[in-house]
Order: sequence, then C-alpha cells, then structure tokens
Amino acid sequence: MTLLGQTDMGQHPLTERISNKLADLQAAGLLRQRHVSETKPHAMVDFSHNDYLGLAHEPALVRALYAGAQQYGVGSRASPLVSGYNQAHFALEQRLCELTGHQACMLFSSGFSANNALMKTLFRNKDTVLADKLVHASVIDGLKDSGSQIRRFLHNDVNSATRLIERNPHTAVVTESVFSMDGDIAPIAELSRLCQQHNCWLIVDDAHGFGVLPSSFVNANNVDIQVVTFGKALGGQGAAILASKNVIDYLVATSREYIYSTALSPANAQLALAAINWQQDHPQLLTQLTANIALFRQVALEHQLEITPSMTAIQPIMIGDNHRVLVIAEHLKQQGFLVGAIRSPTVPIGQARLRITLNAQHQASDICALVSAVAQLIQHNDVNDI
Repeated sequence: MTLLGQTDMGQHPLTERISNKLADLQAAGLLRQRHVSETKPHAMVDFSHNDYLGLAHEPALVRALYAGAQQYGVGSRASPLVSGYNQAHFALEQRLCELTGHQACMLFSSGFSANNALMKTLFRNKDTVLADKLVHASVIDGLKDSGSQIRRFLHNDVNSATRLIERNPHTAVVTESVFSMDGDIAPIAELSRLCQQHNCWLIVDDAHGFGVLPSSFVNANNVDIQVVTFGKALGGQGAAILASKNVIDYLVATSREYIYSTALSPANAQLALAAINWQQDHPQLLTQLTANIALFRQVALEHQLEITPSMTAIQPIMIGDNHRVLVIAEHLKQQGFLVGAIRSPTVPIGQARLRITLNAQHQASDICALVSAVAQLIQHNDVNDI
C-alpha cells in the first residue's frame, strides 16, 4: 500500500480530492508553486520582496546574526516557558516597549503565528470582533478558530466602521497599519478616537508599517494591542505582540502557539534588535525610500499606468486578468526584473496586479527602466503567452 495512493480497494478519496483540486487550480491559472530564488540574483533587479530598507543583506547585520549565533547557538532549543527564553529575547522586548510605549511584549517566530495566536487566544465564541474588510488572512483564521462573531466594515471606511462600532460597543476593532496588497494606510487616528468613545479596543497589525512609518502613527497612545514583524523593514525574521502587562501575561499563560512552540532563536532576536538600532541610526534610509516612492509614482503616471493612491513602498499596478498578470511578470523576469504577480483569491477576482515593492537600495535608473518595461508590455495586447 502506498500512502494516499492506489490500493486494492481503489483510489484513496484524499488522493482523488488532491488531484482534482490541483487540476482545477491549474485550469484557473491559480496553481501556486515554489520557485528557488537566488540569494542575490545576478543581472536581476528585485521589486518583489518586503525588505523596504534593504537590511537583509546589510553587512553589519550579517555580523550581528553571526555574533548572536556564536553567543547563544543557532536555536533556542525549547519553548519560552521551559528554557527557550533568554537575555536576547528580553533585550529585544524591552527595546520594542521603549519604541512603542507599550508595557510588555512577547515574541513569535512569524507574524502569521502572532496574529493567529492573538485572535484565537483573546476572543471566545460569545465575542463580536469588528475587522477591516481587507485585514490579513492570519487575523481572519485566528478569529474563525476563536469562534467569535466577525463583523467586517468597508475597507478604510470610517463611516462604515462608525456604524458597526455604534451597534457593537465594548468590543474590539482590528485593522492593519499598511495593507499589504494595496499599500494604503489605515485611518488609525480616527479609529482610535471612535474606539475610545465606545469603549472598544483597537488592535493593529503593524507588519508593513513598523520601521517605515513614524513611530507616532501606531503606538501605545492610540492602540491597545500592536503586532509588529521583523521580516519586512527590519530584513530579518520573527514578530512581536505589544500590549499592557496584563494582556501579555494572559497571552503568555494561555496561548497554545506560544506555550507549545520552540522559541524564536536568540540569534534572530539579537539580529532584530540590531536592525532596529541600525534603522534608528541611519535615517537616510527612509529618506531614500521616500524619494524612490515619489520617483516611481511620477514615472508611472507619465507612462499612464494604472496605479493606486498608495504613498508607501507597496505600489500595485493593476492588470485585471489572472493569466495576463502571470505572463507580464514572466516577461519582466526575462528582461531582468523580479515582481510579484498577485491573483485571486489573494485579491478579488478582476483585480490581479503586479505588486511592485520599492526599497531604499533601488537605483533611479532601475526604477525608470522597470516602469518603461511594464508600460510596453501592457500596451502590447498580444502579450498573452509565456
């Protein structure tokens, strides 16, 4: 007998289910597959990642990771509540609290696990949670696991949020700071005032804002719980939940993801701390990123490309068709540009787009060349096959 394969009794139902699903995804142009990428692609300009400040290859941070591994070893070896929590974790948590004003912090190995653990641990089936229509999948999955009632307000629509909050006071509102597919920024100040008026908690997934937006935008003064990640602007790995001491004590004591998972490696914790300090000490990185964003938008508008109002490093170019966006992305790769081809169900049907992400290391000439290449491909209606 072969696992999930053909037996004397016929094909296993899981085998049939898997085969049929793969065929359906392939036919719809939605089959997602892994592709090995080079660490530093030669002759390729990468506009596909979330390393907004270009810190993933910063030599000083490579040395910080190496030093952390030399001091602590390559892994934490245990869960945080057994023996996997040490001085490197504590120092990073203290620095994050210092930056954001929150009382306490806890670390996770990824932003997805942090969001998921937070939602399923904090809420129960009698709770109602109000969430932005486009909030991240990790939040939605966690809320579904909690059994809570999810009410969605229109994306970044304060009036829609107001109506829901007025009908559901004494609950919680969940949003993101920067939305990962559209690159737009949430109305945090307005939502914070609404939540304070109606005794609601405001929870913000700050994954794509932390490190690139001003620290005053999301902090303990305007949100109750803040989730940050180290794999975007900081160029590393891991995540953190920041909140009051009571909330963090509760999550540490009751979150199954935290209790039963091996802790983030101390070397990665030391790297995240070094990346925070590096970013703080090199404000020119944000200055250059801002300049690159402005240049991209200027050149894209000159080429009459359909872009969104985003003023962040995430700059989508709308294509529409799932297959066509894959074809264009492949042609761009052949010309030396790596870009993300985003399709449904990640975005709504008909809103497939090239997800261009800019960083502080991009050269002006590369940005202009990319925009020119995209414009030429879009204008050629016969670009239909890879």
